[in-house]
Amino acid sequence: MNLSIRGQQIEVTEALKDYVDKKLSRLEKYFDAPLTSDGAVTLSTTRGLHRVEVTIPLKGFVLRAEDGSDDMYASIDAVVDKLERQIRKHKTKINRKFRQEGSLKTLFVEDPSGTVATAELDTDADDDLEVVRTKRFMLKPMDVEEAILQMNMVGHNFFVFSNIENEEVSVVYKRNDGKYGLIEQG
Repeated sequence: MNLSIRGQQIEVTEALKDYVDKKLSRLEKYFDAPLTSDGAVTLSTTRGLHRVEVTIPLKGFVLRAEDGSDDMYASIDAVVDKLERQIRKHKTKINRKFRQEGSLKTLFVEDPSGTVATAELDTDADDDLEVVRTKRFMLKPMDVEEAILQMNMVGHNFFVFSNIENEEVSVVYKRNDGKYGLIEQG
């Protein structure tokens, strides 16, 4: 996997680069062939908080995780653990979906530049996905500002609403930096 490692308000030393490479190479065990996609790693420091963000585009989905702590190496470890959990959850989801067709021989297909890589199934299914609650409700048409206010009133981290500006379903969410994000249909 080609990694682009950059630092924000921190100098990325060779030791940090080597540590990131070593830890992210753990993800290679989920794939038959080496990944050819370009992963992006951002290391940043803000007021003593060491933050790591990793984004790896694969065909069909994007692996992305971020974490922060008072130690950069601990943050890197936590992000890699999150990425591994995402891969296992995705594997479980795929496996359940195609269970009636027998066992899957491959899990992921990566195709950023025409090359194909497949992953062997890891047989331990320790991450079961379970829907514990379903809600149905009418979406009230509103603008983004009102949706943010509603989200804050109910104390949630996200809010689904009918966007009055484009008459489509949108989601506002609170980011880790305290700002807000908007998800719209593509």
